[in-house]
Amino acid sequence: MTFDLNKIPAFGVAGNFTGHLEQAGEARDFINIKSKDATAPKGIFPTYLPAGKEEKVIPDFLKENPFDSHKIVFPQKDEKLQIECECVIACNLEWKENQVCNIKPIAFAASNDCSIRKEGAKKISEKKNWGKASKGYSENFIPMGSFDSKSIINDYKIACYLRRENQLFEYGENSFVKDYSYIYSQLLDWIKEKFNTQENEGPLENLNSYLLELNKPSQVMISIGATRYTQWGTVNFLKDKDESIVIVYPANKYSEEDIKALVEKKDYSSKDISFLSQTIEINQ
Repeated sequence: MTFDLNKIPAFGVAGNFTGHLEQAGEARDFINIKSKDATAPKGIFPTYLPAGKEEKVIPDFLKENPFDSHKIVFPQKDEKLQIECECVIACNLEWKENQVCNIKPIAFAASNDCSIRKEGAKKISEKKNWGKASKGYSENFIPMGSFDSKSIINDYKIACYLRRENQLFEYGENSFVKDYSYIYSQLLDWIKEKFNTQENEGPLENLNSYLLELNKPSQVMISIGATRYTQWGTVNFLKDKDESIVIVYPANKYSEEDIKALVEKKDYSSKDISFLSQTIEINQ
């Protein structure tokens, strides 16, 4: 299944995997954001909003398509970049007047919601989209008929590696998609509420105003949260010529050892696995 990423708005979910925000040093950014329960994600942030120059509500930097399936290009003057290994879901949206009334996931893939670790950013989106090749999705989106415990996605796990000078390091913990704090109907209900009601507060932005300026899009991409880092991944930032690898794979067919063996061989051909391999480039 393929998508025209130039035309589809993209968003990410913050704080949907226990412990990630603390590892990333970002938990304090949300200290004043109130949630309905302690396990709820903190909010949704935009990464790409394909608007024209005439649209005034959407910030200009979010109009630049940041997705590249083969490379990450460093932003100018920033040094601390980390992989954010995630599962992205492609969704159809239905509208009733000016509100999103239904969200239907139709496919999923590996996602690197690569992030700058820097102090003083007012909005999460400022750490996410610094221009072309800021982040990426796998080219292999896997169709799904439903988004629930009976769907094929329920058997999938997310893995993450970094290859540096021909050495392979585990960058993220091997984690089931179903182990997100919010998943399936609970996640979709929460996303719908945030699309309709999230305010411009702290690190978050008013999403409804963006969606309305985009003329109520019928499709969106949503990266549903970064998993936890390994101890090595927590303290190691990306360098020139590194290879970032995010994999979403069916754990009922492949073991962790199987996946690592495929990565070691750079065999990214399996159709039931969503691989995302990106080379890191320093922007001169």
